[in-house]
Amino acid sequence: MESELLITTNGFKGTWPAIEYGAWFAEMMQMKVTLLGVTEKQKPAGIAEAHLLEDMLNRAVELFQQRKLKYSLDFQNGEAEQVIPQKAQTGGFITVVSPLGRSHFKRLLRGRSVRSLMEKIKGPLLYVPEVRLPLNKILISAGGLGYEVEAENLAFQIASVSKADVSILHVVPPTDHDYPTTRDIQGHISHLADTDTLLGRGLRRALDLAKKKGLKAKVISRQGNVVEEILTEIIDGNYDLACMGSPYSAHTLRQYYSPNVTAEVAVAAHCPVLTARHVPA
Repeated sequence: MESELLITTNGFKGTWPAIEYGAWFAEMMQMKVTLLGVTEKQKPAGIAEAHLLEDMLNRAVELFQQRKLKYSLDFQNGEAEQVIPQKAQTGGFITVVSPLGRSHFKRLLRGRSVRSLMEKIKGPLLYVPEVRLPLNKILISAGGLGYEVEAENLAFQIASVSKADVSILHVVPPTDHDYPTTRDIQGHISHLADTDTLLGRGLRRALDLAKKKGLKAKVISRQGNVVEEILTEIIDGNYDLACMGSPYSAHTLRQYYSPNVTAEVAVAAHCPVLTARHVPA
């Protein structure tokens, strides 16, 4: 994996999982680390916040040194939702973030920070609400439109190094349409990978690729509300990492009128979620 890891913090204690998980991830994948510290309030009003950030960075550096990581530090002023994407665009980073500690009112007004970051950051984004280690089970959500391919490739690289088992999940949403392809899928929920549909071929391709890499992999199908079923599978399967594609840059009207499933799952999941933006052919 050639990418560099961009680990981010604004000093809020809830960003420590990004640092802890990021350090583990960098060691496992043998990646260089850039630690970005964002000072969001200017002195004197932000004296307490500045001390919190300084303490967080000192703890992070100590952890990096313990793991013998190659790292660099970057300090910037501004709002994290703006600074982090700007920094992420300057290199081939996988960006690691955790909740930024926004107030309930600000979340109501602007939404969760991860939604904004997911929209603005073109590279892969690793959202860590809490640390789940060791990494034994990875879930890949395959939507059937090809958005998941980039995340899928990353997941297979991670699984190859960590020796984690992989499950490839597709959720069949409720539909009132009676098309031949729809009937074919609806009638073969339990073995979609065996169908001669675009979805079936995509699932077989992913399964074959995983097995060629020596991974223990399987396909799982569920039916119902997509977000709810993915979250239920994460809980029922006790997964340590979920990997999903992002519809941004997909150049389709679908992203404007359908829910952003990836963001909905990332906000609600209780395990790290790796997202990678769809790259049009």
